[in-house]
Amino acid sequence: MSLTSRRTAAAVALVTVLALFATACGSSKSTTSSATTTGASSSFDYSKLSGTLNGSGATFPKAFYEDAIASFADVASGVTVNYGGGGSGKGKTDLATQVVQWAGTDSTVKDEDVATFKGGAFLYFPTVAAPITVSYNLSGVTKLQLSADTLAKIFQAEITTWNDAAIAADNPGVTLPATAITVAHRSDGSGTTSNFTKYLKAAAPSVWKLDAGDTVNWPTSTQAGNGNAGVAQIVKDTNGGIGYVDLSDATASKLAMASIKNKDGQFVAPTLEGATAALNSAEIKPNLTYSALNAAGADAYPITAGTYILVYTNQPNAEIGNALKGWINYVLTDGQALAADANFARLPSSLQSKALAQLDQIKIG
Repeated sequence: MSLTSRRTAAAVALVTVLALFATACGSSKSTTSSATTTGASSSFDYSKLSGTLNGSGATFPKAFYEDAIASFADVASGVTVNYGGGGSGKGKTDLATQVVQWAGTDSTVKDEDVATFKGGAFLYFPTVAAPITVSYNLSGVTKLQLSADTLAKIFQAEITTWNDAAIAADNPGVTLPATAITVAHRSDGSGTTSNFTKYLKAAAPSVWKLDAGDTVNWPTSTQAGNGNAGVAQIVKDTNGGIGYVDLSDATASKLAMASIKNKDGQFVAPTLEGATAALNSAEIKPNLTYSALNAAGADAYPITAGTYILVYTNQPNAEIGNALKGWINYVLTDGQALAADANFARLPSSLQSKALAQLDQIKIG
């Protein structure tokens, strides 16, 4: 072949390669997702999936799930995914009684409740994590710092005004008004409540008296709101209000958020970076549950909570079982790219790998 012919052939080959590359890059969405993370063995052609998946539960991750559901619909047009809030307690109850095919929960199932799940054994799939903010509304105060002991005293109504000496000690140089404190908490069984109270139990053991769980016996002087959005609304409407709210709802409501003193003695703001730092210190249990609460590390935000999708191990209906596996696979892969925009931290790669590998434990038929 002559030099000219060789140059012509090379040019044609280059154009072909560039065209193929442009086509691949120009494709906005793929109907097939392969679990590329180490330890995963499942891949899905989403376009072949069908069925309706009803879920309920935690309001903490609701914004993320809504975004993921909308994006999943673009690649799995045959699957309808629904998610209603109601709190982690409702999600677990609805799955136990087989009202829904999947539950969202920020807290684990109590040992004594395992036997109530009519579908048998179940699996926890971690999805995202986020700070639980301590949001407040206090005229004239734009920056606030709180230690665990002070926070515990506020939420069990032992500190009732904003100019209390304990709050002042956490905030040197800040002028605090004598405004009455209005504490807002969840009215429903809530994983956010469970994580917030578990944090106080761990970080302020000599002060916190209300124990921990999806529900606790709050002082009668406090106010209750339904879901994270309900707590956020009470805080927003009340000068002197304070409540625990997930970062997504707190941001949407434009609430001021306190920096919380962590295990290393640093006051850390509720950010995704702080949540990620806490996640990196979390110990993962064999069932893939974990706690990032009161985590060590100078940069760790101490009230960081994870959340899970809960499903039955045995799926007798093949259509539903395959759709569930596809939905969870999507949340753990392409869905992770949606986390930050919804104010959530994505999973560390090591935990993502374990969650993807666990998909093989779902038995269909």
